[in-house]
Amino acid sequence: MLWPDAGLYFGLFLNAFVAATLLPAFSELALASLIVSGAGAPALLMVAATSGNVLGSCLNWWIGTRLLDFSNRRWFPFSKAQLARGQRLFKRYGYASLLFAWLPVVGDPLTLAAGVFRARFGPFLLLVTLGKSLRYGLVIWAAYAAI
Repeated sequence: MLWPDAGLYFGLFLNAFVAATLLPAFSELALASLIVSGAGAPALLMVAATSGNVLGSCLNWWIGTRLLDFSNRRWFPFSKAQLARGQRLFKRYGYASLLFAWLPVVGDPLTLAAGVFRARFGPFLLLVTLGKSLRYGLVIWAAYAAI
């Protein structure tokens, strides 16, 4: 194997990717466990976790951009009133709300909503990356503080 720790970083990347979708995963716990156990380089672990999580959020954004194509289907999960309310909220809080895409429960749907309401991808990517990298930085700091 060219890079012995590649599986470790790729595993964390995949965990963080899944955690950013609407599926449950615990990338913060995985990252903290790796830091505490001394596995891998902290900077590379942060890059792996952040890039996986941001890419998962980008998938949510992309799905959101396509979601309204199905709004006339019976199974579509949102009413017109819910969509209108969501659009008002997104316009009110705008792009700054994307800094909170790292929050549990609300963060993943927020990235989906950004796609539904046609947030421009450049600012979306910048703000989501900033918020998620700060979160993983705090996780690393807390893991070292716990050692």
